[in-house]
Amino acid sequence: MTSYDAIVVGGGPAGSATAILLAERGWSVLLLDKAAFPRPKICGEYLSPESARILDRLGVLKGVDAVAQPVVGMRIVAPDGRRLEGRYPARGPWPGYRGHGLAISREVLDRLLFDRARVLPLDARDRHRVTDLRRADGAVVGVGYEDAEGHPREAAARLVVGADGRASVVARALGLVRPHRLRRMALIQHVTGLAGLGDLGEIYVDPPDYAILNPVAPGLVNLGLVVPHAHARAFRGRLETFFGARLKQLRHLAPRLDGLRAAGPLRAMGPLAYRVDEPTVDGVVLVGDAGGFYDPFTGEGLYTALRSAELLAEVAHAALRAGRCTAAALRPYARARRDAFRGKTRLTRALQMLIARRRAANLAARLLAARPALLATVMGVLGDFVPPGALLRGNLLRVPAGG
Repeated sequence: MTSYDAIVVGGGPAGSATAILLAERGWSVLLLDKAAFPRPKICGEYLSPESARILDRLGVLKGVDAVAQPVVGMRIVAPDGRRLEGRYPARGPWPGYRGHGLAISREVLDRLLFDRARVLPLDARDRHRVTDLRRADGAVVGVGYEDAEGHPREAAARLVVGADGRASVVARALGLVRPHRLRRMALIQHVTGLAGLGDLGEIYVDPPDYAILNPVAPGLVNLGLVVPHAHARAFRGRLETFFGARLKQLRHLAPRLDGLRAAGPLRAMGPLAYRVDEPTVDGVVLVGDAGGFYDPFTGEGLYTALRSAELLAEVAHAALRAGRCTAAALRPYARARRDAFRGKTRLTRALQMLIARRRAANLAARLLAARPALLATVMGVLGDFVPPGALLRGNLLRVPAGG
């Protein structure tokens, strides 16, 4: 049985980034993913401006830039039809790594990251499905997996990283996954025939639903619709019918969809949100969606995955160097992750409360329309380069002269 310093289960953005960062520090790494790359993935397919810094660090930004579509902000349409144009702030005390986000298909992004891992001194294998964890004396010491031909294999490691998404074998083997009270479903399809997006995404809020248009390639748009899970569940087996009818019910979006043509299959995922407890056994840690997911509304969860990988790599490096990958030695990662995302999590939860209530959503739109500086700051926070505390500055609540 081959032994490694770390085994990373899952080759998506969080897993590939973790493997790359650990390998660059000199650790032996096995990266396993059950899929064959490139492969499609349900996602909003959007990277916030600050994601570019991490992609640059990982050595893939040039490749991403060659195919991604720049997104400078979002056009937001409230239930009453009020339109806001929120752009990422170009000036201020917190300059971003870039002034724009990036829209890119997950099929392309994940392949670029996994291919980057393949050229580094680490063992990266797709079409290898992890089936279970290996344990000894109460600690996780490796994994069992099937190779590309379906043969059972096993590998040992001082640290196993679960980066295998919402259906995480690692998290579920440890009994850590719990339901979340926010129960929504996402329906996502690539479409063509929508003109006029340019370098802006579009968000249509119409409680209890909202929809996002995201230009992922020239002429190609990621169309996402988020609805209460219970509403879609009744149409199991007829989701295409439900999707088309529900889009027509968003009265400010429906006229926008004239000429729309499907350019790929309809994909569904739900419930979107779920909780995952922190591992309490030695030798294992979770990163990315394997550690839980909360609907971010604006679709920039990829930054969370990449930044979590950065935070984990620092803690895992220290634990491996000390020769102690215990739960206690890995606990600083959980604290660092909470500290990094606490403020933005509060903002996204507040947004979720607003978009669930028609009157509240309209009032929020009027407030933001009257305070452009506040809208710009909100965009900077959502873009991951303005600290959430900036929203508490008193001058942001002043209405401009003549406003």
